[in-house]
Amino acid sequence: MSAGADAPGTQAGTGHEPRPSQGVLFTQDIPALDETIGYRGPTACGAAGVTYRQLDYWARTGLLEPSVRNPSGSGTQRLYSFRDILVLKIIKRLLDTGVSLQQIRVAVTALRERGVEDLARITLMSDGASVYECTSDDEVIDLVRGGQGVFGIAVGSVWREVEGQLAELPSERAGEPVAEHPSDELSARRRARRTS
Repeated sequence: MSAGADAPGTQAGTGHEPRPSQGVLFTQDIPALDETIGYRGPTACGAAGVTYRQLDYWARTGLLEPSVRNPSGSGTQRLYSFRDILVLKIIKRLLDTGVSLQQIRVAVTALRERGVEDLARITLMSDGASVYECTSDDEVIDLVRGGQGVFGIAVGSVWREVEGQLAELPSERAGEPVAEHPSDELSARRRARRTS
């Protein structure tokens, strides 16, 4: 993420500390996450609004690898954490607004280094070329006044969207034997072969 010399948004990954004040946009109660619970690729795609091809490409190129379980061989399912899916949805929104994949990689690296509570209090602003990280509504206002912010993504709002989408979807716990998902076509074929 970047910030200009006069930009109030904090440049991620540079050691600049965000302002401690939190405004109205940033007051969210974020529940603790169980990092051992994961979601399979198709579920992650549906919740984040990305295609499986995008998800696979981003995992293979290191943009966003699944943090619960990364496949180690044939037949192993990727499991994405809630936080992974949150970042996927942010990636999708940035891409949709024309931000380059290079800028998104910088933003994702900075987001992944954040603690969960910090992450939920960030608003990402962009002018279509650069991504700015704001941690107070004063920073958002200063960016807009300076003509640098064209659109914003309140990460806390995206958090609530993803939480709602995943509430009814199947999840798995890391370390448990890999169960066949009932809607997985490959799993259905395996079951059919075993029974015949």
